[in-house]
Amino acid sequence: MRTAAVHVATGSLLLTALAAAPAGAGTPASPSAELRGTAVAAARAAAEGIDFGACPPEQELPPTVRCGTVAVPLDYARPDGERILLTVSRARATGKDPDNSKRKVPRQGSLVHNPGGPGASGMYFPMTGALPEWKRVAAAYDLVGYSPRGVGRSAPLSCTDPGTFFEGPAKAPVHPSAAYKRERVARARAYARGCAERTGGSLRHYHSLNNARDLDVLRAALGENRLTYLGSSYGTYFGALYATMFPSHVRRMVFDSAVNPDPERIWYRNNLAQSAAFEDRWADFRAWTAEHDDVYGLGGTAEEVRRSYERASARLAAEPAGGRVGPAQLQAAFLKAGYYDDHWPQRAHALSAYLRGDSGPLVEQAQEYPEAAAEAENARAVYLAVECNDAPWPAEWAVWDRDNTRLARRAPFETWGNVWTNLPCAYWQGPRQRPLDVRAGRGELPPTLILAAERDAATPYDGALELHRRLAGSVLVTERDAGSHGLAGGPNACVNRHLEAYLLEGRVPGRRASCAPHPEPEPQPAGGRAGKDRPGV
Repeated sequence: MRTAAVHVATGSLLLTALAAAPAGAGTPASPSAELRGTAVAAARAAAEGIDFGACPPEQELPPTVRCGTVAVPLDYARPDGERILLTVSRARATGKDPDNSKRKVPRQGSLVHNPGGPGASGMYFPMTGALPEWKRVAAAYDLVGYSPRGVGRSAPLSCTDPGTFFEGPAKAPVHPSAAYKRERVARARAYARGCAERTGGSLRHYHSLNNARDLDVLRAALGENRLTYLGSSYGTYFGALYATMFPSHVRRMVFDSAVNPDPERIWYRNNLAQSAAFEDRWADFRAWTAEHDDVYGLGGTAEEVRRSYERASARLAAEPAGGRVGPAQLQAAFLKAGYYDDHWPQRAHALSAYLRGDSGPLVEQAQEYPEAAAEAENARAVYLAVECNDAPWPAEWAVWDRDNTRLARRAPFETWGNVWTNLPCAYWQGPRQRPLDVRAGRGELPPTLILAAERDAATPYDGALELHRRLAGSVLVTERDAGSHGLAGGPNACVNRHLEAYLLEGRVPGRRASCAPHPEPEPQPAGGRAGKDRPGV
């Protein structure tokens, strides 16, 4: 599920039966063995703790943030076997009331954050305590981030040579030819093979169930009897697994922009739903740009803005901007505008400037940086390891081709890009997990808080509704008619009030609550006047 976030009824598009998972080497351990292994590892971590010290220089973290490691079993069925180290960062609770510096705030323990992905690092989370939106929370909690298994310095995964990861300007056809599809199938097979060859037998242990088990070991290592957790995007999914597996270990949990946890949706169907939702969010961006045609000159309707974008894509296919940016890089840059509307002014300006002959802003926003290749390749390797290992995927290309050709007729913007990202899962080598049925009955969990935007494309809104149904006692806070991915500590003061009341006081609204949308961004013209003089016509 590409995450880096409109409720869509995809109907018959999602009615594809998944092929059976391919057989893998070895016999899976029983759940009871892994449960015992988690208890052993957690007890060991509680005794050892975490020796926090200076953070590695390459992390570029301030001295107020300290770093350490916690050891977790590679295989929880064998807790005394090979162990791997997860890197952890922490900023101590300030104890200072931001509204009254003389008033001391009691410490409430550690707040652990996972930003999603799979494949994203949370090492920078402790720095949020310096932001105004987080100061009250930072006064009461140690802010704890970490890199999950496989990410960064935490037993890093790699599936290909990072030096070849960025291939330069590339095509991004919304209706690919048969020849192009064959080329991408071959690349997906090669990538899956590279993951198996470079990682070996350990690859099978990188999945969401182990991420949830690692979270319990981290809880114990921090000296917490019960976990206070904020998971965003994918972090909501294995947070929900944690709540199902270890309900008695939960103190407070925030699920921010929730993945649909229905086992039948993990992960193939969720990705189809995501592609459909991005089409609607792409339309939101185009409608906003059209409203500001006097600034950007890209068209007075969403359809005219789309044609401006397509003209730019065609030009880039003929001659990449700056020798670096082709249609694929253009699409990736505008995909980010589907996640966060604060990107809208910069993207609209870059497109307008490019069509007027100035490629500088577009190159700056869309180019790939070679120095970031290793980190990007690592993130992709972990993303695929987790999602491919987590569940069965269709093993026949014909299934992918049929479903996505149908979907692309109404949702062309992201559909095929999402396919190429996930297609290695069709050819994955090794056993697959069976997704856990996320569920908690009344009284099994303390109240939990779900935050969701109605027009989130990366994690469509029906995922929040499904998680809310499955976790008895959960409370859903909805940002109406908005689509930014990730709400906690963002621009919506109403959402943040609910977040603070929950984390600081354990107080929740009724079963559901809603907030008005945060304001849309203001247009930001940069040099010159776009006006009604159409670019590139």
